[in-house]
Amino acid sequence: PPSSMSKMSVGSLDVICITLESVTGIFAVVGNALVTWAVKLKPALQKTTFFYFVSLALTDIAMGILVIPLAVMVSLGVIIHFYSCLFLCCLMMIFSHASIPSLLAIAVDRYLRVKLPTRYRAIFMKKRICVILGICWLVSVLVGLVPMLGWNQHMGSSSYIECRYLAVMRMDYVVYFSFFTWILLPLLVITESPPEGGTVCGKEYRMAKYLAFILVLFAVSWLPLGILNCIFYFCPSCAIPQPLTYPSILLPHANSAMNPIVYAFKIQKFKETYTFILRTYILRSASEPASLDSIRCGGSF
Repeated sequence: PPSSMSKMSVGSLDVICITLESVTGIFAVVGNALVTWAVKLKPALQKTTFFYFVSLALTDIAMGILVIPLAVMVSLGVIIHFYSCLFLCCLMMIFSHASIPSLLAIAVDRYLRVKLPTRYRAIFMKKRICVILGICWLVSVLVGLVPMLGWNQHMGSSSYIECRYLAVMRMDYVVYFSFFTWILLPLLVITESPPEGGTVCGKEYRMAKYLAFILVLFAVSWLPLGILNCIFYFCPSCAIPQPLTYPSILLPHANSAMNPIVYAFKIQKFKETYTFILRTYILRSASEPASLDSIRCGGSF
């Protein structure tokens, strides 16, 4: 095979984008590792609701560890085998879209918790929640691997190519299946699912607001790239400036670092446990670590 560096060139804009991607990946991994750590430490966060948050955190950790480095590699156009490039792009699709079923599951959970308050606890036990989340991940894997089953650019099996996303992925899959079916439609369903303030009160209403805020962040992060892909597909002659393309690619990755920040500012129990972890395990500000039980149990989610 040809050298993997033979056609790869890096411009100043590429350097800036790679730097931003790297910083985003670090924040995504550290922030979401803190989320999972907080849930593990504090019993009050080990309710079924927060299982979904852990699933989202694991997705975002995968974005930081796997998807962002792969996106950088693909953007540089490394020379590798066609199917190797296709598989790497499919991995990016799997973890990039894994947040959607988790968000959808949270929305359905909130809806059923309000509509079936007496039966909810009996139906949605921890084991069943884990099964639901397992199904969400399985569906994400199947959706992401669809191009490996034939919906791709169909180049020769012995071909070595400059690995670029559009060199292996078909735009009709990206637009119709990935964006319209797997992102836009679920977003519309989720938008209709959160309960309104007039029908719920207290903790359920606050959690519905947090879900709505997370949903808005997700939509703001993903819609620009989806819109640009639609323009590229439906209007091939339309010129899309590269400085506009890079931020639209960076935004979905940056979304992976946003949720831990939202939890810190919006959910008191997370904020308290973050503070405990930082003081006890990271800053070492006290000679004897405080007990987790000493964190006040007040606050709400």
